Amino acid sequence: MLRFVSRLSLGLICFGSVAVAGQLNELPGLQLYSLRSQFKLRGADWTLDQVKALGIKTVELASGVPDLTPLEMKKKLDERGLTAISSHFSYKRYKDDVAGIIQDAKTLGLKYVGCAWIDHKDAFDEAECRDAINTFNQAGEALAKEGIGLYYHFHGFEFQPHGDGTLFDLFMKETKPEFVSCQMDVLWIVFPGQSPVQLLKKYPNRWILSHLKDLRKGVATGSLTGHTDVNNNVPLGTGQVDWKSFFKAASEAGIKHHLIEDESDSVLKQMPQHLDYLKTLSW
Repeated sequence: MLRFVSRLSLGLICFGSVAVAGQLNELPGLQLYSLRSQFKLRGADWTLDQVKALGIKTVELASGVPDLTPLEMKKKLDERGLTAISSHFSYKRYKDDVAGIIQDAKTLGLKYVGCAWIDHKDAFDEAECRDAINTFNQAGEALAKEGIGLYYHFHGFEFQPHGDGTLFDLFMKETKPEFVSCQMDVLWIVFPGQSPVQLLKKYPNRWILSHLKDLRKGVATGSLTGHTDVNNNVPLGTGQVDWKSFFKAASEAGIKHHLIEDESDSVLKQMPQHLDYLKTLSW
């Protein structure tokens, strides 16, 4: 397995793929949504074999990717030595089927469950934000009783102005830290014109997972749509993100697991490039 050097001589402890003492101590995981097309065209067995061949050990799942039952998916992961640390479920299920999420999470052996999209109108508004706050606080409490952590994955539309800040700030202020954590998809922080480093510093200990994703140079930032061309996902280190600053801030903010997500049409070509870049990165 491809591994990253850790500087244990400094007396620091390593957890999962956390950034430690200026380098990653092991290979990040992979959000399997990255391979949605491959699952559809080539099947789960072929696609998961590619993940294993990369040396990746930890994955994050997404609803319907692939179209298998939790038990079927768990079996295929186990056969390849892959561990699902987390999975995204739909916002509707957090509102209407928390019991079902708990059952699926236990079958898959998940430590965390997340949501990557809040249903909303064209422009996210305060009422929708407060509905999400209430939904996640309630779901998070139920999940915590079962030993499962809940996180929300921001997509950029949450940065609508509100009061002296944004609806993102309202969400962070009124969700309960003991029940609701966050996943930072770095592209979806940079694309709306925000700073990953500043948000990690402003809200330490609220972030538990990341998506490592770079935004093509020259793409305009400041949009609050939560949408951009998937091929604006480029190899890590070739885009707009300052990864050295991100990893330093992420290690200080308490992120426990890093996961690569590449939504581009070139994901199979770009995956080795992501890994080669991370292998040489230090900060």
